[in-house]
Amino acid sequence: MTRVWDVPVHDSTRVRDARVATEAAGAHAGLDAHRTAVAALVATELATNLLKHAGGGRLVIHLVDRPAPATSGPAVQISALDHGPGIPDVTAALRDGYTTSDASLGAGLGTCLRISSAFDLYSSARGTVAVARVDEDADRPHTGPGERAGGINIPLARAEYSGDAWSCVRSGPLLTLLLADGLGHGAKAAQASGAAVDELPRVGHLPPAEILRHLHTALRRTRGAAVAVAQLDTHRGELAFAGVGNVGARLHDTGSWEHLVSHPGIVGAQFPATVPVRSRPWAPDSLLVLHSDGLPSRWTPPTDAGLLAHDPAVVAAAVLRDASSAATPVRDDTCVAVLASGRPGGRR
Repeated sequence: MTRVWDVPVHDSTRVRDARVATEAAGAHAGLDAHRTAVAALVATELATNLLKHAGGGRLVIHLVDRPAPATSGPAVQISALDHGPGIPDVTAALRDGYTTSDASLGAGLGTCLRISSAFDLYSSARGTVAVARVDEDADRPHTGPGERAGGINIPLARAEYSGDAWSCVRSGPLLTLLLADGLGHGAKAAQASGAAVDELPRVGHLPPAEILRHLHTALRRTRGAAVAVAQLDTHRGELAFAGVGNVGARLHDTGSWEHLVSHPGIVGAQFPATVPVRSRPWAPDSLLVLHSDGLPSRWTPPTDAGLLAHDPAVVAAAVLRDASSAATPVRDDTCVAVLASGRPGGRR
């Protein structure tokens, strides 16, 4: 099940809460004492910056699978989201020892970049999103060419578990991204989405419609879930998409966005007789966003090409942040997962 620590940072007591939550996440991930302390320091720095320089924000901490060829243990992912004034000079802010007296996020980011296993940050006049990952390997992983996936997951009302889940697996030239939204929310919804994620490594070599049929069998003992599967054939440069239920999907290509529509039904309960599969070419600037219905159905896709070149987890966090509104409170768990081309961009 997807365990998430969602920490609002609006006063000084929350900095300690962020550190304690990250220590708990490190224990869940199986990190040793040193790497857990590194993750806690990153969370402390990010929370302090949120409070001092962005007028507050939120820290979201959860576990993510390490990218191939890693063979052991998840990473602790720490995402900081704010609606502050942004960072005027990101390059300067990421230098160790940088400080600022104006109302912009700054101090401590250089430390986060240096000690994290992976780190990326995007800032604009709408605010800043920073994502750090810490795993058992202190060395930053190789970041050569290749498609990348990332995401963010936030449970309803800061619950312990999210009923949504996402995962990505490789099988030869195939890269398969899955997003599952268990019916309802809470632990039983998390069991359903978790069953889909657990099954994916065993069926990731199959076409999307066949994956969904196998997941239907695997989820029969759960309450069921809406599930979308996007499979990229990296040799052919083609994306195949199929979904059952209300998982949303939007594909960015050549400067425009296209909806990819899922078929009605429930994986594990009410599976359709046929599952339409939509195929699209995959270009060097292509990007796919999958999201659960915790995101408003009419959310506005980002228009800044600079954002789309960042780490997929940063893109996902920015999409989630910018789609939220006090006028339309969230009524469900919310998960956003992004598949991006292997173009350069971001800091890791």
